[in-house]
Amino acid sequence: MPEIEAGKITHYFGRVGVGLVEVAETLKVGDTVHIKGNVTDITMPVESMQVDHKNVTEAVKGQIAGMKVPGKVHPGDKVFKVVP
Repeated sequence: MPEIEAGKITHYFGRVGVGLVEVAETLKVGDTVHIKGNVTDITMPVESMQVDHKNVTEAVKGQIAGMKVPGKVHPGDKVFKVVP
């Protein structure tokens, strides 16, 4: 499936399993994302996001969004939005 680059990981909080994404392309709850890096390869649906510790349904370019991830991600990993 085609993908568009939607941002990159800036930080990972291992205790809570949350990655921070510097958003470059609008991301919405329900989108499927593919996180890809040297040792990372995770495809997952976005089930929830937070911006400034508040739940949101959409994050736009320039925002830092936190999202729950099912595995470890690393700073610099690229986040792609899967286009149906």
